[in-house]
Amino acid sequence: MADLSVDLGFCRLKNPLIPASGTFGYGEEFVPFMDLDIIGALVLKGIYRNARPGNPPPRLFETPAGLLNSIGLAGPGADELQGVIRRLSATTRTPIIVNVCGQDDAEFAEVAGIFAAMPEVAMLELNISCPNIKRGGACPAQDEKHTYRLVKRVKENIAKPLIVKLSPNAADIVAVARAAQEAGADALSLVNTFLGLAVDLEKRRPVFANTLAGLSGPAIKPLALRLVWEVCRQVRIPVIGMGGITSGKDVLEYILVGASAVQIGTVNFCEPAAAVRILAELEKEMEKLRLNNLNEIKGKLAV
Repeated sequence: MADLSVDLGFCRLKNPLIPASGTFGYGEEFVPFMDLDIIGALVLKGIYRNARPGNPPPRLFETPAGLLNSIGLAGPGADELQGVIRRLSATTRTPIIVNVCGQDDAEFAEVAGIFAAMPEVAMLELNISCPNIKRGGACPAQDEKHTYRLVKRVKENIAKPLIVKLSPNAADIVAVARAAQEAGADALSLVNTFLGLAVDLEKRRPVFANTLAGLSGPAIKPLALRLVWEVCRQVRIPVIGMGGITSGKDVLEYILVGASAVQIGTVNFCEPAAAVRILAELEKEMEKLRLNNLNEIKGKLAV
């Protein structure tokens, strides 16, 4: 049997599969569907310091081969999530990653500090790239200077590994990736959702109150794969790839362009136990390609 483990440098995962933030709740919701111990790690839904209602409905809109969302990062706040994490940690050995959000740099740093102090939390993912908070999709990850300042501020005050989640809507994602690396990021995750628009013809208005929304799902995979490939060629730290992954073959494609691990997202909505199937497919694909481990294909795209 092939070795599916991956080495991120600061930790080793049993396999490269990580459910993406915002698609896997707070972990507990998926216990009826799968054994959480089978996945490499899990990222909890994004969290702010205080409870947040999110955007008004509608929040989801299906597109051909994709999904637009404008959730607005609704959540219970940091205090309540700490209790959830303690319960979750008691039921699984899988590393828990907290997705840290903030209205400003100070809140990002405060929330990161709260969860970095929890022994149950393995690492943090700094969500500087959510497009459905502000009208127009503005976020720190669209600017390399802001990214550098924010990552440096957070990293200087925590001891836990820090993953920085990047936006495909940046004018130059490679420049942003380099800025995050130079500021002290331990790894990068990309890509978050692409800015999209849905309209209601009868009302002649946008479907979403926030006008723009984030597009995910199989439709974005070729675009996301290109961005992961471009970033992997230009940074020294591990990259966790995501965007439209629905099969074991998809996982290997991201590894081939240089990703160290992957996050699976939209597929979790329609298939809660997708990770189980994808993991089995990954093993079969590696057997078919006669791969003993993922390093034999990682970053080996011939161009």
